[in-house]
This record gives sequence, structure tokens and C-alpha cells, in this order.
Amino acid sequence: MSTKLQAVLAKIDEINAQDPNSEVVDGQSVAKELIYGRRMTKCLNQYWPQASDLLQIAVRAQHVKRWHIARSEYPLGKAGYYAWRKALGVFHAETAMEVMREHGYSESEAEQTGVMLRKEQLKTNSDTQTLEDVACLVFLSYYFDAFASKHDDEKIIKIVQKTWKKMSQQAKDIALSLTLPEHLGKLVAQALA
Repeated sequence: MSTKLQAVLAKIDEINAQDPNSEVVDGQSVAKELIYGRRMTKCLNQYWPQASDLLQIAVRAQHVKRWHIARSEYPLGKAGYYAWRKALGVFHAETAMEVMREHGYSESEAEQTGVMLRKEQLKTNSDTQTLEDVACLVFLSYYFDAFASKHDDEKIIKIVQKTWKKMSQQAKDIALSLTLPEHLGKLVAQALA
């Protein structure tokens, strides 16, 4: 790993360590977006170990400073949710691009990372697709159970179906190999039937 890449990832971690929201991991309270970014990197390294610097940065910056734009700032409902997500993508891209420029990456490299973080060219840009795949796999591995406990089975099945459509075949194969709690495995099976 280059010094430049290490510096950018460390800066993203430094930003995410300021998250006022926390999660308990192995008995320790950890900033929510800091642990999320590290889980994203762990997944990328496990399944896409040859990822470029730019993809590694995008993966770590997927939720950089996410708490900065609250969901409550947007209207309830689907349209408000999508507007919030789009605004977050732009914000994450701008934040990551600024950090990259500060550490010696070119404008072109920063923009390529921005494309990934804004989820542009999904299905046609392999790096954007891999970022989406990693996000889906991290959700299934770490957040699906808690999310599912707050919603009825019908909603969970629909969400799994929507998530599945966004994933590459490689990510689908990886997802099917994950060990999920029995009740979640049944919901996934129902969603894919």
C-alpha cells in the first residue's frame, strides 16, 4: 500500500472517528461510521484483493461523515429517502475528493472516485459496481439482522429483492455463501424464490 493511499485512508478514519453515533463492537464503543468504513475495507480485501487505490478509497469513504446530513432534513417517504441518499452520495464524493487532492492524487483520480461514490455508471463501471457489491455484502453481514427486527417480513423480502437487483453475479454468489441466522436465511430464500 502506497504512503499516499495510507494517508487518505487514515484521514477518512480520522473524520469518521468524530461520528457522534456509536456501536458496541467486542465490548467497546466505536464511532459508527469508523467501524462501517473498516468493515467495508475488510470485505473488499477479502473478495476483491486486487482493488485499485481509487476503489479502496471509495469503499472506505462510502459513508464518510454521513451524520452530517440527517435523514430528518428530508421529507418522509420514498422520494425524500432517495433525495437524501443522492445528497449523501454527492457529499461523500466531495469529501473524499478533497482528502485525495490534499494528499497528492490528481483531479482525474479524485473525479474517478467521485463517480463511484455518487453511484454513477452502476452496471457499466466495474469499480462503481464493486463498491455497490461491497455495500450490499456488508449490509447482509453486519446490519441485516438489526434492520430486519424493525420491519415485517413482507418489507424485508422486498428490500432483499431490490438489493439483489443491484448486485453483480459475483456478489450474489458471495451473498449465498454467507452464514445468516436461520430466520434471515428463510427470508432471503423467499425473496429469491
